Amino acid sequence: MRTVDEWKATLRAALKDALRTRNAHATAVLRETLAAIDNAEAPDMSVAPESVGGGIAGSAGGLGSGEVSRLLLSPEAVDSLIQREIQERRDAVALYVQLGKSEEARVLTAQVDVLLGL
Repeated sequence: MRTVDEWKATLRAALKDALRTRNAHATAVLRETLAAIDNAEAPDMSVAPESVGGGIAGSAGGLGSGEVSRLLLSPEAVDSLIQREIQERRDAVALYVQLGKSEEARVLTAQVDVLLGL
């Protein structure tokens, strides 16, 4: 099992290659997957410090007092997230095939292949 940092490095390296080869479908799915990981690491706003009145509306008092650490994901959570991205695309492929939209299904199948190839 890869660590979270290894997953991110693998995705970024694959994104760099996709950009270099101008593979639009790979670029899109890799960016979306990296964004999904970043979103999963976003902290819960309920742990954010209370805002105080003052010069800037909604600010927290004191230098750095508004900082909240990002969540630390486990390797299993990242793997699960990537599997969910794959499954969402497979479900969409099935729907597009059912609707007779073969081009859209082909694009999503190519994206699934990119994620499976990581």
